[in-house]
Amino acid sequence: MTIDTRKLLEIDRNTVFHASTHLKQYAHGEMGGRIITSAQGIRIQDSEGIELVDAFAGLYCVNIGYGRTEMAEAIYEQAKKLAYYHTYVGHTNEALIELSDRIIKMAPAGMSKVYYGMSGSDANETQLKLVWYYNNVLGRPEKKKIISRDRGYHGSSIASGSMTGLPLFHAHFDLPLDRIKHTLAPVYYRRPDDNMSEVEFSRYCAAKLEDMILAEGTDTVAAMIGEPVLGTGGIVPPPQGYWTEIRKVLDKYDILLIADEVVCGFGRLGSDFGSIHYDMKPDLMTIAKGLTSAYQPLSGVIVGDRVWKVLEQGTDEWGAIGHGYTYSGHPMGAAAALCNLDIIARENLTANARDTGAYLQQRMQETFAEHPLVGETRGVGLLHALEFSSNKGKREHFDPALKVGPQIAAACLEQGLIARAMPHGDILGFAPPLVVTRNDIDDIVERTAKAVNRVTDKLISSGDWKG
Repeated sequence: MTIDTRKLLEIDRNTVFHASTHLKQYAHGEMGGRIITSAQGIRIQDSEGIELVDAFAGLYCVNIGYGRTEMAEAIYEQAKKLAYYHTYVGHTNEALIELSDRIIKMAPAGMSKVYYGMSGSDANETQLKLVWYYNNVLGRPEKKKIISRDRGYHGSSIASGSMTGLPLFHAHFDLPLDRIKHTLAPVYYRRPDDNMSEVEFSRYCAAKLEDMILAEGTDTVAAMIGEPVLGTGGIVPPPQGYWTEIRKVLDKYDILLIADEVVCGFGRLGSDFGSIHYDMKPDLMTIAKGLTSAYQPLSGVIVGDRVWKVLEQGTDEWGAIGHGYTYSGHPMGAAAALCNLDIIARENLTANARDTGAYLQQRMQETFAEHPLVGETRGVGLLHALEFSSNKGKREHFDPALKVGPQIAAACLEQGLIARAMPHGDILGFAPPLVVTRNDIDDIVERTAKAVNRVTDKLISSGDWKG
């Protein structure tokens, strides 16, 4: 069937409210659109027949790659058998039972139960409610503040958007909520002292956290939420010893730790979870994205024993817990997740993320470490970032008006490559599907190099940068 791209985009402009989009420019045809029609492996194709290498797995989520017919079959078979039933008042389904058992066995020690939602945002909303409920049960109604981090990303709803530490998600929405605070992001590249080691910087970050807790009042801070590796805030692995130092501070003041595993979970770092990779010892975990590789919307909150026992105590005192979503524990989502986890295990994709991820880090380092435009190359597993700097030695930012990161992302697109300009600074992010091969990595790096060199030449020739 031939697709009339122009006609469909006209309908789209007239009817669809797009996320993270300049609404007027798009609605009035002042910016382009793209209709994605098919995808296979790490490549997608649009309605004009253009093929693109997706080095960002959608939005860090298509871990098993596109076009997996076994996923379609699993969803279809579940739909024929039981397309939907709710999970209120003890109702459940076979797929959900099997999935929950598998997740608890994969999770770090001390995890107890899984509550399900549809997105990372709603799962982090659930986290906030559970933490507040937990402290109400314990007779600590004043212990309600949540500490997140600058540059962290935890969603875009009211509560999860407040926990997000990026101005784009706060501005003009009256966010963040008063109970949400943000501490220093552990970005070693931006350390205050060039002579500071990673371990020293980790202790510095922990000291800043403790200062905030003391300033807010130790009896008012309930939990800290953090991604094992900062994602949308710039793909920043933590400095050595960071989570150990943070955990010490939290334990000192009886503060829960929520590990937001939406990006890092299910193999992305070369481990089942980032919490395991960095020995975070969380009390609660948020999962989504790689749980189903985005073949169905599904998210979850993994509740640790410490919290679960208190939740049970609360329902003993107050009755059924007043929280739930219509689609919680959706059987088709559960069936998709089970098939997805089977594929990850059968094809050793977590090990591939570790090994091929190491090759990605190596090739990026070899190609860009000495490039005058690139201030830092960094990553872990199949997460990587290039941060661009106007003065490599001094780690200076470009004028934001130049939009160097978006320019390079656009140049990558011209090379047939999807990489993401991150919304904080001039940073280009990579998070390819876990099925990526070494040959794919070579291709991704080669296309990226052409794009970076093209923008470098453009900045110099225009007089915007001296090089």
